[in-house]
Amino acid sequence: MPATDLDPRNLPDEILAFLGEWHLATFTIVKADHTPHVTPVGVTYDQEDGIARVITWADSWKAKHVASLGTAAVAACMVDGRRWVTLSGTATVTSDPARVQAAVTAYAQRYRMPKERDDRVAIEIAVSRVVGAT
Repeated sequence: MPATDLDPRNLPDEILAFLGEWHLATFTIVKADHTPHVTPVGVTYDQEDGIARVITWADSWKAKHVASLGTAAVAACMVDGRRWVTLSGTATVTSDPARVQAAVTAYAQRYRMPKERDDRVAIEIAVSRVVGAT
């Protein structure tokens, strides 16, 4: 499939399959000073609600940058050879226990069970654009 803009709520099967495979992503946010912050993350995507999730801890740079902006423009890009998918949208940080647990559960299904952390938060990305080639 050639690179193309896709409907985040109606992704083709090959993109959904890619999003279920074990791929790390780069998480990019443009900070308040207009410089990018890029870090490797595990990311999950729920097509039903159009939300991508990244688990982290409250004092991580990515969580601090997103929180400092309130709502931040971000992108998460996964690459495997010539196959790739980028999820773009606006991100917020949540410490709500139910939402953090949903993020942890999704992460455990795609990657592995993460270590327990008392300071865990989730970055939730309201995905507005999906671009990829699989």
